Amino acid sequence: MTFDTAGWIVAGIAVLLTGVSKSGLGGAFGGLAVPFMSLWITPAQAAAVMLPLLVFIDWIGIRAYWGKWSKEEIRILLPAAALGMLIGSAVFGWMPEKAVKGCVGAIAVLFSLDRIFGLRARLKMSRPPGKMTGLFWGAVSGFTSTIAHAGSPPLLVYLLNRGLPKGTFVATTVIFFTAVNAVKIVPYIALGLFSWESLKMSLLLAPVAPIGVWIGLKALKRIPERAFFVFATVMLGVSGVKLLWDAFA
Repeated sequence: MTFDTAGWIVAGIAVLLTGVSKSGLGGAFGGLAVPFMSLWITPAQAAAVMLPLLVFIDWIGIRAYWGKWSKEEIRILLPAAALGMLIGSAVFGWMPEKAVKGCVGAIAVLFSLDRIFGLRARLKMSRPPGKMTGLFWGAVSGFTSTIAHAGSPPLLVYLLNRGLPKGTFVATTVIFFTAVNAVKIVPYIALGLFSWESLKMSLLLAPVAPIGVWIGLKALKRIPERAFFVFATVMLGVSGVKLLWDAFA
């Protein structure tokens, strides 16, 4: 379990982008880190390396958004995510990760196309999502987050349609994944995914995380609201294409 020089550079960039994405862009492309690292180590090892870093990034960024999230959305999403995490923990190890990445990637790409081209509007399905929709996508996010740290696309499918202000939108994603990633430590320990090697790699990559968070916070203040959501939608699509590539490669 090791990186060569190129691996460390790519891993550092992936952690930097994760910090930028989670603190300023609603997590739109933070799920790329595990696929990138998996070019050098196994997906399970990459997930083990990333989880402490995700928790670290969450706790850095949460101070900037404390109390700014939508309580209504969190009350819907977190209980559903807990159910998804339980299911994900139960199937971890036997469900092919490529299958999970393929499903998540397809969802992300289709939703991005819908946002760009208004596909649902043409099908007269333009009503905003309700509570049951939130419960469904919250559970899917908890599941895919546990399996492959790919919880952002399902969550964004729901939140991007809720019409939240930019700051509330990002704060809601931050508090959601702060809770989800912290809880995920328990099943990861139970499944024996952590090792001294993975923890040392996490520690060596940790200094990059605050830089990404700082860039993300600065970017959020400078990007106009409409441009922010367009960018988040495009990045969601990009992450979906990457996940599909990994699924079928």
